[in-house]
Amino acid sequence: MKLPVQIVLGVALTALFLGAALLSFLWTPYDVEVLTIADRLTAPNANYWLGTDHFGRDTLSMLMVGARTSIAVAVVAVGIGILVGVPLGLTAAANRGGWLDELIMRTNDLIFAFPSLVIAILITAVFGPSAVNAILAIGIFNIPVFARVTRGGALTIWTLDYIMAARVSGKKGARISLEHILPNIANLLIVQGTIQFSLGILAEAGLSYVGLGAQPPTPSWGRMLADAQTMIYTTPRLAILPGISIIMMVLGLNLMGDGLRDILDPRIRRARE
Repeated sequence: MKLPVQIVLGVALTALFLGAALLSFLWTPYDVEVLTIADRLTAPNANYWLGTDHFGRDTLSMLMVGARTSIAVAVVAVGIGILVGVPLGLTAAANRGGWLDELIMRTNDLIFAFPSLVIAILITAVFGPSAVNAILAIGIFNIPVFARVTRGGALTIWTLDYIMAARVSGKKGARISLEHILPNIANLLIVQGTIQFSLGILAEAGLSYVGLGAQPPTPSWGRMLADAQTMIYTTPRLAILPGISIIMMVLGLNLMGDGLRDILDPRIRRARE
């Protein structure tokens, strides 16, 4: 089967930044916590390929470690959404029309009323700003997203004949959800996961930009943008480079999500055939 162009491009872009993030655990051109004031705002050259910032830190090293920070926050936040939201969605679908279904979905509506930024402000007001609190804020916002997607997909499966046969054979709702419902909506969850991953990157950058995400000296793309805003006219590369990194990472994930949808959705696959 020929892979769609968008998934090839999406995987390539995602792999580029993921590889840079993984490499940063082992090696970076310079230590991002070492300040070299004598080399501040150095233009790109043989020693500093992307130049330095206003503290003399290597921009390439900052981007590599910033990728690690953004990806780690997004992965854990999406993981929270999946681990909590999917069981809630399956439970709501299994009790469709009942009080438990209403309780779960109305609670989800309540969480939707508070964007991740507002949730982050509430959390940091109590515990202080940090990457962990950014993860909690984004993760909490992801829970109702996965719960709704799971419930919507599961409700369609619950109406099929083989589910009725499973119920007649004596299987309980939890067992049917795990053995029959979840495998058949896995494609929906995979696609939604890539979308939420890209939104998690954006959310982390936004929270770090306003000072609610990763704190110095830990580099973050959003923090790099915030630090560069006062030098946008004198040293625009300090804002352009992290901005391009965010754009390309989110673009890669969205392209990969679109490609996975085309591959995993049988209706689209049949139309292409």
